[in-house]
Amino acid sequence: MPKPRPLVAGNWKMNGSKASAAELGKILQGAGETAGKVDLMVCPPATLILAFAAATRDSPVQIGGQDCHAEPAGAFTGDISAEMLADAGAVAAIVGHSERRTYHKETDAEVRAKARAALRAGLTAIVCIGETREEREAHKTLDVVALQLDGSLPDGATAANVVVAYEPVWAIGTGLTPTPADVADVHGFIRRRLAERFGAEGEGIRILYGGSVKPANAKELMAVAEVNGALVGGASLKADDFLGIAAAYRD
Repeated sequence: MPKPRPLVAGNWKMNGSKASAAELGKILQGAGETAGKVDLMVCPPATLILAFAAATRDSPVQIGGQDCHAEPAGAFTGDISAEMLADAGAVAAIVGHSERRTYHKETDAEVRAKARAALRAGLTAIVCIGETREEREAHKTLDVVALQLDGSLPDGATAANVVVAYEPVWAIGTGLTPTPADVADVHGFIRRRLAERFGAEGEGIRILYGGSVKPANAKELMAVAEVNGALVGGASLKADDFLGIAAAYRD
């Protein structure tokens, strides 16, 4: 299977308002410089998905959601189903982000159910995994990653409907990043595990790195073997920073 085209996805988290359309406009203006070399995606709050999807129609930028409920509909006040995200124009949903796992106590089984829901609705599931600082210092990184991969990825995952995002929890929003060698070790392990479970499809599933990615370190991180792009947090809120990360693939 050919090497997958990189994906740079921005997770805006609980940030953004209607005025943020101006920042999206700047991203659209600069997206052409990397068109064909890297896929770009913005995952804004659910309140902005409909407007952002309309603004990016027929552009190189896609829109995703930040979470979804496992059920297609029902008495789940405040929740949003994968079908609702698709109806609003999203093409993907992030599931299992460390903040959901930590603050909402989401288990691997719950993440897997949400990933299945995303696939059911025709969305790409961006499944997040990663260890805490305590787990890394206890040399349990690969054990944790293996358990989360096995427990969170749905059967039937393909290169077209699933993306894995490795985000060491201790590097998210802290300014700390693992060394390129550390990233290579984990991404290589993830690739082998995907290939063992999904065969040829596992060779093509994109593996993103996330955790304090910024323009200054993007080129080095994106050059690491088996890193197929980035899941970007804070730096994705500013068009210049987001495009600066994507520029790692411009040459």
